[in-house]
Amino acid sequence: MQSINIIELLKDNKDYFEDYITRSIYNSNAIEGSTLSYEHIYAIVFNNPSFKISATPREIYEAINHKYALKLVLDNLQDTLDAEFIIHLAKTINKDIDEASGFKSANKFIRGSKHKPPSSKFVRNKMLHFVDNYNNSKYDSIFAKIAYNHIEFERIHLFLNGNARAGRLLINFELLKNNIAPAIIQAEDKSKYFEFLQKFDSVNFAKYLESLSKAEMQRIMKLSITQNKEPANEKNRTTIGGNNP
Repeated sequence: MQSINIIELLKDNKDYFEDYITRSIYNSNAIEGSTLSYEHIYAIVFNNPSFKISATPREIYEAINHKYALKLVLDNLQDTLDAEFIIHLAKTINKDIDEASGFKSANKFIRGSKHKPPSSKFVRNKMLHFVDNYNNSKYDSIFAKIAYNHIEFERIHLFLNGNARAGRLLINFELLKNNIAPAIIQAEDKSKYFEFLQKFDSVNFAKYLESLSKAEMQRIMKLSITQNKEPANEKNRTTIGGNNP
């Protein structure tokens, strides 16, 4: 059982907060092909002018949008997962890239996958089934629940763009909601991750996510000890700045 409040620590520890946000954005976008480095992501997200950034507009939008999508996750951990939240998350991820208003209206294959997602006309019903299963089915562990539903979410492919990013954000929505250290899927593990999805290997994917969460907990404790300061009060806590798009 966790002996600390992960969300409180995330908000109170500036070093870990910035580290977690930057690594989350860097790894998730790198999996999708972004060429931005960790340092460039940090500069974009936390307004550090010391780096000159050479990137496509899309890569910059992807980083900024992911910042606000993470804020959306952190601001809604008290809520039950529903279709409205998932749509809001996807719209935030796709802002200024693909202004989708909801579920996909056209069919699209998943790049690099043999799996054919359901036709757009079936997506809404698939989504309702997904949310019901997510909230009401019983699983052997929280990691088993997350692994199974992440693969299922990616195979439904609800939106024309941003499905993978939204799905990875939902992983940590569930972990943080349950006061468990987040799991950041590493860009260097891209092939392994895609294999889990392709083979619907939720058992080994669950073990992988649990190992990432345990490693993240060690990182949290290390940075907490290094920071060595009193927790910030409500007035000066670290937050993801700016208004929602």
